[in-house]
Amino acid sequence: MPKEYQFPQQREPLSAPDHTVYLVPSGDLRESANTSSWPYQSRLEDLVKHAVQDLGWTLKRAFEPSETLGHGFIRSQRMGIEVFKQIPSDAPLIVATANWQYSHHVLAGLRTHRGPILTVGNFDPTWPGLVGLLNLNGSLTKMGRDYATLWTIDGTDQFFLDGMRSFLETGKITHDQSHVRPLPALPDNDEVKLGRALAEQLRTDKAIIGIFDEGCMGMYNAIIDDEMLNSLGIYKERLSQSALWAEMQTVSDEEADAIGDWLINAGMTFRTGDDEATDLTKTQLRWQYKMYIAALHIAEDFGLDAVGIQYQQGLKDVCPASDLVEGLLNNVSRPPVTSRDGSYVLWEGQALPTFNEVDEGVAVDALVTNRVWTAMGMDPATTLHDIRWGAEYDDQYVWAFEISGSVPASHLPDGYASAEGWRQGPVFFPAGGSTLNGVSRPGEIVWSRVYIADSQLNVDLGRGRVIELPEEETQRRKEITNPEWPLANVVLDGVTRDQLMGRHKANHAQLVYADSKEAADRALLVKAAAFDSLGVRVHLCGDVIIP
Repeated sequence: MPKEYQFPQQREPLSAPDHTVYLVPSGDLRESANTSSWPYQSRLEDLVKHAVQDLGWTLKRAFEPSETLGHGFIRSQRMGIEVFKQIPSDAPLIVATANWQYSHHVLAGLRTHRGPILTVGNFDPTWPGLVGLLNLNGSLTKMGRDYATLWTIDGTDQFFLDGMRSFLETGKITHDQSHVRPLPALPDNDEVKLGRALAEQLRTDKAIIGIFDEGCMGMYNAIIDDEMLNSLGIYKERLSQSALWAEMQTVSDEEADAIGDWLINAGMTFRTGDDEATDLTKTQLRWQYKMYIAALHIAEDFGLDAVGIQYQQGLKDVCPASDLVEGLLNNVSRPPVTSRDGSYVLWEGQALPTFNEVDEGVAVDALVTNRVWTAMGMDPATTLHDIRWGAEYDDQYVWAFEISGSVPASHLPDGYASAEGWRQGPVFFPAGGSTLNGVSRPGEIVWSRVYIADSQLNVDLGRGRVIELPEEETQRRKEITNPEWPLANVVLDGVTRDQLMGRHKANHAQLVYADSKEAADRALLVKAAAFDSLGVRVHLCGDVIIP
């Protein structure tokens, strides 16, 4: 008797109409963010539509916005897969981003799409569209998927229009990368010797990065395979945020309040109120202090060398934000926490490197940087920033680098005395919690990014400065971004706006201060030698001096 099998029904392939480009937007998992950012997304899509039509093409949105939801974003990975079923696989495709977006919502469709792909972002400070764009670009780069990318303020600039023409006619856009050069042969000096010695120590003695749940906010680019990490001597300890939450329950109110007392005595101030929905409350702060103590205890239990907390999925619905905790951990001077038996202070006089949003590229970078700066006798406190926005000021391009609430206090002019605790915005952080807010002090910096390209680890290294802007301009920048988040006004040496945007492979950049210009140059060389010795491909960006 013949067997009767149920064969899946094969979908007929869709044909791409002539001179038609499709558009998809990737959204947030938080509906509050989707609805709030939708007007900016609509405006960006209109700019893209006009540019496409002016070139004689038709722009077709892959699906219609929802009147019920109040937005037109792809809001889950499943939805993204279903949307891509309606797009001819060989059609030109534009992914437009005016908001923070979860890249994994569209990565499944982009991985198998055969037509040319263009990512487009709006150059607007209000919503982190550039941040979302750069994360998507970094994710596509890690995936090995070819793509073109563009950005615009109002859709009228020639750079944007010429780029759109190039994409529609050729499927490609070429960006200026003349600011990038490979690492040259290194001199036989003390800096190079130190970098190589630190690399050998890491590879031989090994280090453990503690990961409280992986894959924050769809950041595929922020996950590095064990095989890549292990070759550096770095290993993952996979931990659960539920374990962190459980440990927080064991911390007494008295222990937690002692952390707050220390911060206040150090000069930090907090903007508190009584409304849990909109204000920063003492209860929220107490839970953050408990998280700080719990993170240190768990780090001690597992012998961790760096710590990352996912937070934005899961914990955001349970407890206040992790940002204050991460800012404290990554600072040499911070509230003391003793071992479980009370016999010694954990990491006394040391920064415990943290990597916000469990960005493992930052983890590798922070770990290496911490060891280099410590060996050179400089403050090892690092921080990651979102590349949020930028503008010309006084004949130089000044970036607004901003992170969601945590900088080490040593990055502020007067340490904790310059730090303010503001409530995290309810749109992103429903459970609230304090930021470690302030404006970064002027000084020489080394900036960097570790990322995956061509199936191997790479690092971009450059020099720059945090500058002091007039109070009015600084305040303007904070108000048009997120005033509750810490801000660094950054000038990158020898790197233009469009060069950074066309090159950078992540939403995050790592910053660390040096004691002087000369010290920064030497430290960059040590860091470059360390990465090179570890087998990471090193790229020098902008005006980098090899002493």
